Amino acid sequence: MADLDLGDHAPQFDLPRDGGGSLSLAAYSGKPVVLYFYPQDDTSSCTTEAISFSQLKPQFEKAGAVVIGLSPDSIKKHDKFKQKYDLTVDLVADEERKVIEAYNLWVEKTMYGRNYMGVERATFLIGKDGRIARIWRKVRVKGHAEEVLEAVRAL
Repeated sequence: MADLDLGDHAPQFDLPRDGGGSLSLAAYSGKPVVLYFYPQDDTSSCTTEAISFSQLKPQFEKAGAVVIGLSPDSIKKHDKFKQKYDLTVDLVADEERKVIEAYNLWVEKTMYGRNYMGVERATFLIGKDGRIARIWRKVRVKGHAEEVLEAVRAL
């Protein structure tokens, strides 16, 4: 599957969300959406990233944007994760990895000399028109949420 590019229509989704119910990308038509993909709840980097986006959520909202975190973890894990760290961003569960694969983020990774398949940490800024306005792949967590906020403000 080819990587998505700037200007491409963002692949749509309707996934289970933390706290119950579902969340669809279409529900935010006409608003910028920050869609960040992360490997797993309650790991060091993923926690730091979620806390950073949560701390900046009021500023994202002031800029007119919504922030959604997506991982293959279950809703039950998302709910525990949100409660443990007082997270305020929306989290959606892609347990079947259909959205992760649509964004071409199910990739081979290496850790301690072992190869395995996993989610590539990435963020997509989706413009009001539903097209991808900015992409960050292989994200370094420190300062990332702030960088994304600046990109939202520049839209």
